Amino acid sequence: MKYVGMQTQIRRNNMMSIVLLLMFPLIMLGMIWIFLALLNYFGNGYYDQYGNVVHELDIATINYYFVSAIPWVIVGVGIWFVIAYYSNASMIRSAVGARPLTRKENPRVYNIVENLCMTCGMDMPMINVVNDPQLNAFASGIDKKSYTVTVTTGLMDRLNDEELAGVLGHELTHIRNHDTRLLITSIIFVGIISTIMSIAIRSMNNVMVFGRYSDDSRDGRGNGLSLILILVVAIICSLIAYIFTLLTRFAISRKREYMADAGGAELCGNPLALASALRKISANPGLGDVDRDDIAQMYIIHPGSISGIMSFINSLFATHPSTESRIRILEQF
Repeated sequence: MKYVGMQTQIRRNNMMSIVLLLMFPLIMLGMIWIFLALLNYFGNGYYDQYGNVVHELDIATINYYFVSAIPWVIVGVGIWFVIAYYSNASMIRSAVGARPLTRKENPRVYNIVENLCMTCGMDMPMINVVNDPQLNAFASGIDKKSYTVTVTTGLMDRLNDEELAGVLGHELTHIRNHDTRLLITSIIFVGIISTIMSIAIRSMNNVMVFGRYSDDSRDGRGNGLSLILILVVAIICSLIAYIFTLLTRFAISRKREYMADAGGAELCGNPLALASALRKISANPGLGDVDRDDIAQMYIIHPGSISGIMSFINSLFATHPSTESRIRILEQF
């Protein structure tokens, strides 16, 4: 395996982060243009001389409405992004039921994190703990004030000091490489598109369940069918955009896990200890009461990837590489 320096990889990650952040708004705008185009195409049908329905695409009209919608989209996405960006720490802490861990409560974990931070010259992040017998750890935060490493009581109880240092080094590397900032940003954008999909699906369901189509009113049926058509087009466009954003985010996430493993091994000075920790965690990962994939993708091992990703299609949507491949690479150090 070709060696790549930590700083070189960080620069590459930062460059990819910028590209990713630019791609999300472009995907969003592309989704809106496609929605307007499909709406225009199916809404401008007419009958030719043979009685066949003919559809035409009016590009000028599409572009007019698209340009008019851009400011509203930017303002709406911007407000959503700012709120989610600065409230992410409290939202994640509430979602997993975490609480601060003090040195007095657990000097072992606190001292390990402190020593690792001194080794790599980084500021001490906050340490949170979740009362859960499952083995897990993850890093979160967007800046020095919100950077946090969260561990479960199960992880602290089952791992020895060297294994725990490897896991904590892995999470600290995520912070050092700005992985957490990128991941939270991508979660926000995917959440926007996911919410649009949910609204469209619920709206279509309400129209079909509660809509009243009178048998003797062609206008009523036409209005109802037109609304359903609009909602179907919105769902299709949202689904396409959602798939593209997932593929982009997940591909970058997998690369960053390998880099965090390498950084954790370097910090703790024992790659085999981290490999041993991954084996133990893979037997019982996750958080018992948390059933959210946006949170799960921050875990050191995603609960859905503990047995390895065997098919190409599944690997496209995996937030983490297989645990087996990560252990195999660590054992080659």
